[in-house]
Amino acid sequence: MNDTPGQYPDSWYAETATMLAPQPALKGEKSADLCVVGAGYTGLSAALHAAKAGQSVIVLEAQRIGFGASGRNGGQIGSGFNKDVHWLADHLGRDRAKALWALAGQGKTLVRTLIADHAPDADYRPGIIHAALTQGEVAEHHSEADHLSFNYDYRSLTKLDADQLAMLIGSNVFKGGVLDEGAGYCHPLNLVLGLARAAQAAGVEIHERSEVHKVEPGRVQTNGGVVRAKNILLACNGYGTHLNRKTASHVLPINNYLAVTEPLGDRAPMIRPVAVADSRFVVNYWWQTRDGRLVYGGGESYGRKYPKDIRAKVRANLARVYPELKDVNLTHAWGGTLAVTSTRLPYLAEVEPGLFAAAGYSGHGVALSILCGKLVADAIAGDRSDFDLIANLPTPALPAGRIFGPAMTSAAMFAFSLRDRFGV
Repeated sequence: MNDTPGQYPDSWYAETATMLAPQPALKGEKSADLCVVGAGYTGLSAALHAAKAGQSVIVLEAQRIGFGASGRNGGQIGSGFNKDVHWLADHLGRDRAKALWALAGQGKTLVRTLIADHAPDADYRPGIIHAALTQGEVAEHHSEADHLSFNYDYRSLTKLDADQLAMLIGSNVFKGGVLDEGAGYCHPLNLVLGLARAAQAAGVEIHERSEVHKVEPGRVQTNGGVVRAKNILLACNGYGTHLNRKTASHVLPINNYLAVTEPLGDRAPMIRPVAVADSRFVVNYWWQTRDGRLVYGGGESYGRKYPKDIRAKVRANLARVYPELKDVNLTHAWGGTLAVTSTRLPYLAEVEPGLFAAAGYSGHGVALSILCGKLVADAIAGDRSDFDLIANLPTPALPAGRIFGPAMTSAAMFAFSLRDRFGV
């Protein structure tokens, strides 16, 4: 609805990516051990790891490789989940919380390894600052840093006061925060394209412009053909919830927006090359490119259509952090669809025998999606231990059911977003 079919959005990522040639659409009937629906991080990670384990794999993509959130996101490879370890320990127990933290850490390591091996042009750089708007939030961030260091042996967090934070990012809006040097950021489209190259080298067959219309046990159908497979993975995140009712009842698509400034030269505010995410309910996040641009994300919407003026939507958020850049030229602006769950924890499931789904990464998608893709491949190969650890996370169905649940949840999220707008 918001894009030109078969074309990447007019993003800075697409302009600077090392592109792959278009892949042929599916024609006729084929068979494979695994059929993956969606050529993003989840699907290509699953395909790559399954192929390395000796499986035959076919990937079907409705548009282009990385067309969805994998090629449009903020590029941040964050730690943990969208629930902190205190919440996880309180609701799941300390042992499960520690196991989940360790598994999420393996996800970050996996992404760094895949970038080094297959996508060096994704240009991984370490460091994410979590910037807090209130003194109470600063205290929470600092307390969690101490807790992670003492109880989880995670010593990559540096506590920052307001002056230290302002020195690093060139803005005095925040009261303090933490720098996580165990996290990082990258060029997200180059990462997914690198995964595609690696998957193809491992024997994976990828078909673009092959939109899936029907999924049945052992059978996936497009307009051009059919794939018969023992196992199927639905890996479309916010772009494919319609393919399975159970997934649709647990996963809510939402839209998010980014823009990129012109090269800022002497006006470039970031002293240190790190990424930043703030403490708003609708998170603002940004990083500075090597040529001095800001890649800035901010603003959500909960309907189907993007706003008419994405630049204006992002500019308003940018100006709150960097008022001196309120009139800067934004050379690129685009939107994309991600997905959340009711608890903001990822939805990973074998919804029926041989049919897997992974979605709802809720802002932690770069690391968790690539991890979950690997876990699906592991489960198919017979190792379900880590798969089950994620699959057993609480992700209850949206309240009011599949039909009315998305509308009610969207209304609640809009209400929470008003707190950001009015500072309450």
